[in-house]
Amino acid sequence: MVLPGGGSYVNFAVGGLLIMNLATSAPMGTAVGLGSDISTGIIDRFRTLPMWSPAVLIGRSLTDLLTAVLCTLIVAGAGLVVGWRPALGPGHALAGFGVALLFAYALSWLAGCVGLWARGVETAQSFGFLLLFPLSFISNALVPTRGMPDWLRTIADWNPVSAVTAACRVLWGNPNPSAASPAWSMQHPIWTAVAWSIAILAVCLPLASVLYRRRTTD
Repeated sequence: MVLPGGGSYVNFAVGGLLIMNLATSAPMGTAVGLGSDISTGIIDRFRTLPMWSPAVLIGRSLTDLLTAVLCTLIVAGAGLVVGWRPALGPGHALAGFGVALLFAYALSWLAGCVGLWARGVETAQSFGFLLLFPLSFISNALVPTRGMPDWLRTIADWNPVSAVTAACRVLWGNPNPSAASPAWSMQHPIWTAVAWSIAILAVCLPLASVLYRRRTTD
């Protein structure tokens, strides 16, 4: 694939593949796990123990974060094997991974809200197909958005997956055709990616607490 402005497609694709994997696989453990815990009654057993009530939610989110770290190591390792290289040094490389993992952690809390809201495991499982998969594919993860229709390009440019992907490419010094987009989100992808993650956490952390209290006091 020839990229606008040139550059290696391998270097372009690794950032997109990483964020797609983090967005579509890592958060599902929390959604399905909490849905299963609520349905099977294990939460009621936890409530009889002398344990900190938020430990269930925090434990699930940290487990997702560890899964995201493992996913990141696998994608980065595979990328290095096929020729991907971060061009701006180890500090920028770690910053790119940090932005990606922050986004994955924020999504785990969004998935936690879905798992607590859903009345069954099947409903929680559909979360990825209904929201995360469309977000991942209507983005700049695998192809530049320049060739998309204007209305679809606007959605893709403001998509949080696109912002995090572009932020990783900028921090790694990899090809980033999205920089040619006039959208503010693509002109400032690092700030946009961090803002999306913080906004998701700001909404979903208290919402998950409220939903957890409601589901465990029925």
